[in-house]
Amino acid sequence: MSAPAADPVPAVANARADARRNRALVLAAAQRAFAEDGTSVSLVEIARRAGVGAGTVHRHFPTKIALLEAVLQQRIDRLTALALGYRDAPDAGLAFFAFCAEVITSSSGNTALCEVFDNDGWPRDLLQEAGTRFHRALGHLLTAAQRQGAIRPDLALSDVLALYTGCVAIQRVSPGPGLARPALLVLEAMRAPRVPATVTKPEKSISPRNETRRGNETCARPCPVCATPVHPTGTGRPARYCSPACRQKAHRRRHALESAAPQATS
Repeated sequence: MSAPAADPVPAVANARADARRNRALVLAAAQRAFAEDGTSVSLVEIARRAGVGAGTVHRHFPTKIALLEAVLQQRIDRLTALALGYRDAPDAGLAFFAFCAEVITSSSGNTALCEVFDNDGWPRDLLQEAGTRFHRALGHLLTAAQRQGAIRPDLALSDVLALYTGCVAIQRVSPGPGLARPALLVLEAMRAPRVPATVTKPEKSISPRNETRRGNETCARPCPVCATPVHPTGTGRPARYCSPACRQKAHRRRHALESAAPQATS
């Protein structure tokens, strides 16, 4: 009686695991090679850095363009996952700017990705699916920040992507780690304009406002110091000044006049 045939399933599973591992090694090596040497690096060199044969690289990625697109898709998917992690942040404005800084600083260090930004726009046409996911996640962050009043309401998603392109170019020529100051200034332009504080003291106001309520104009008389309408209180003596500050100013003026009078008559 012959022995039963070996089950081929484990061998197939091991082969698939090896293929996935080899693909991950090639992608990691390609990402480092493209970041350091740009797109001119050869597939043979990438295979050497990955520790696999050239045939393994060609089996997973027939052309360098296919490998480059796979690297870019991996990076875009990572940024998309980061954006999704910021979705429920309590401070939507802070989350939006933190994500912007990560996109710019991580992209500027990758020469291949910068070439895609400069030449073909971002993302490339063949990466439309990954780009769509990224746009959706970024759009959610933008909308949430605008709802909280942190980002100017007229800013569109296309504006943000265009600013990313400019900031990445700035970051590439700026020395030092972290977000470059010129890029930071560009990002600051996305903030919603701050509402100036309301001026409460009439004497410091550039253009005095008449805050008298309608219907009381005939009952109010102007303060002799600042001309602000003084409304009757309805009890006691009618108020002459609009505030204690104006009353004090009037007292100082009278005191100054009284002190100057003897000198004028002497």
